[in-house]
Amino acid sequence: MHDPDHQPDSLPPAHDPVEENKLIRRMQMMMNMVMQVIAQDSSLTIDEASQMIADSRKAALSMFPDKELAYELIWRPRFQRLMRERFRIM
Repeated sequence: MHDPDHQPDSLPPAHDPVEENKLIRRMQMMMNMVMQVIAQDSSLTIDEASQMIADSRKAALSMFPDKELAYELIWRPRFQRLMRERFRIM
């Protein structure tokens, strides 16, 4: 039986700030873990790091589909800075 009020697990109900805050914290944890791996895993190649960033962006936008601008303003510059530092990219 289909429940029309059922929300997918990855999308909080718009009216539930508690669930949205949980989702925000989950996304922040994911992004921080990706950044830590890129910063600390010396065996990671630039291609692997780039793929991790692309995958984390895809995951973040699936959690918050209407927040692409927020991703571009908050996370993209952090990942760019990290990649420059880690791989000496100019």
